[in-house]
Amino acid sequence: MSQVFRLGRFAGFTQLIVAVGSVVSVSATPAAASSLAASPPVRGEDRAAGDHLTVTVRNAGGGADGTYEVDCHPSGGSHPDVSAACGAVDRNTRWGKDAFAPVPRDSFCTMQYGGPATAHVTGTWAGRPVDARFDRSNGCEIGRWDRFVPLLPDLRAPAQAR
Repeated sequence: MSQVFRLGRFAGFTQLIVAVGSVVSVSATPAAASSLAASPPVRGEDRAAGDHLTVTVRNAGGGADGTYEVDCHPSGGSHPDVSAACGAVDRNTRWGKDAFAPVPRDSFCTMQYGGPATAHVTGTWAGRPVDARFDRSNGCEIGRWDRFVPLLPDLRAPAQAR
């Protein structure tokens, strides 16, 4: 019987520990989230060689197929909208991360088909070589493609186009 009494006496203490632990974890969450959102920018020395990409698009239709050159920092090249294309890649660039990384193999992706379009991007970005392939074979690949619009052509339905 004395054990039941002791457990009852410590029941309030257990709730206090859980409550304090919850407050600590909740208060730590914004700091962790803000540190993820505020990744350091790409360093100037990473761009010393210049950012140059060659984009080859196939089976996109609507006049989007072809090979385009994109130079960023400073902007130039044969892409139809060089500055917006550079902006799209800049938005996807995080220091220490591969901006052009493929979708992880263990990803769960929706089984939707975005069409036969493919793209191959080669060159140098942020001091690193680039050799990336894009397609629209499932929801993850479609999302990856759309993150790089307008470097890659916008193939979303007109109602969804931005």
